[in-house]
Amino acid sequence: MHCAGPSRCGTMFRDERSACDGIWPGEKRGERPDPGPRALGFANRQISAGDLPDESGDFVCAHRADDGSALACRIGVGTDRLARTLFASYRPSPNRMDLSVVVVTYHSRPHIAECLRSLDRARGSLAMDVFVVDNASADGTVDEVRAVAPWARVVETGDNLGYSRAVNRGIAESDGEFVLVLNPDCVVAEHALAELHAWMRAHPRCGVAGPLIRNTDGTVEWSARSFPGPLTFLFNRYSLLTRLWPGNPWSRAYLLSDWDHASPRSVDWVSGAAMFVRRAAIAEAGGMDEFYFMFNEDVDWCHCMKDAGWTVDFVPDAQVVHHVGASKGRVADKVILERHRGMIHYFRKHHRANPLVDAIASAFIMTRARLMLAANARRH
Repeated sequence: MHCAGPSRCGTMFRDERSACDGIWPGEKRGERPDPGPRALGFANRQISAGDLPDESGDFVCAHRADDGSALACRIGVGTDRLARTLFASYRPSPNRMDLSVVVVTYHSRPHIAECLRSLDRARGSLAMDVFVVDNASADGTVDEVRAVAPWARVVETGDNLGYSRAVNRGIAESDGEFVLVLNPDCVVAEHALAELHAWMRAHPRCGVAGPLIRNTDGTVEWSARSFPGPLTFLFNRYSLLTRLWPGNPWSRAYLLSDWDHASPRSVDWVSGAAMFVRRAAIAEAGGMDEFYFMFNEDVDWCHCMKDAGWTVDFVPDAQVVHHVGASKGRVADKVILERHRGMIHYFRKHHRANPLVDAIASAFIMTRARLMLAANARRH
């Protein structure tokens, strides 16, 4: 895949429409050198308007990183947009990590210590580094991380970038052959990382693997699901209709709730609470779509991975406990609005319908958002 103009998948930069796909200097369109048994890593580079051609089209840039490794990229430049941030491929060093863990935090002090301690216990023989990308927490999260896990690298963004942008920032800072994207309110079981790593080694076309995720009471969280359809926003995990009619066929089909989750299988998508991702797949399919501020980025990313020919697999021998719903108080209205804007973006991106159906679906989704805002206002 190359990026000549806007792309349906690939890394979509928030407020921009261009994506970047790494190429090597001298590579012709449609050609890609064999990266070898290890996947490509990423690095960030800033470009300015002076770097770009006068007219829309492909632009190739190349330079060298501090360690002497070659960097290159091709971007498709839209006529009225500038891609200011891009991923660039580089040749991996012999000392690269087996696994890089990216944990995005925002006011996460109550859970981050337990999360990081569980990662330290679970690392086993894996060469692993951990990147905590903090979105300007004001509750002492960063101080807590530095106190309990001095071995973790803290990346302070200086602002609340949203989840997708922060994940991409962490991926760009790291170079592990695999990347674990993990929520800060997750606790990783002792052998979970080894199980996921072994699965990826044994299944070279698996781009994303998800563990079995349990709630704090031991019940299974429906973290492996089918792709959402037109009625999913009415029958998702938390919808009123699902609570009133839990056995309805739409919820069962979407949540795969008729399956016992005891055996490994390929699925459509897995929860972003814990995603074990092959860096070679990221190099091909792109990072997370940065349009999504919070929510929907995981299903979108899995869709792009599958579109690029990778599988998404559920691995129940690896387990994680997720403190989802630890706070049932009022949430920021922006989170509700962004979640529903993300739903509309997802369906327009992957299930574009005729304009009338699109308008009706968007109206239903935003009506749901207004109802949730009203309910949120009554919480304390």
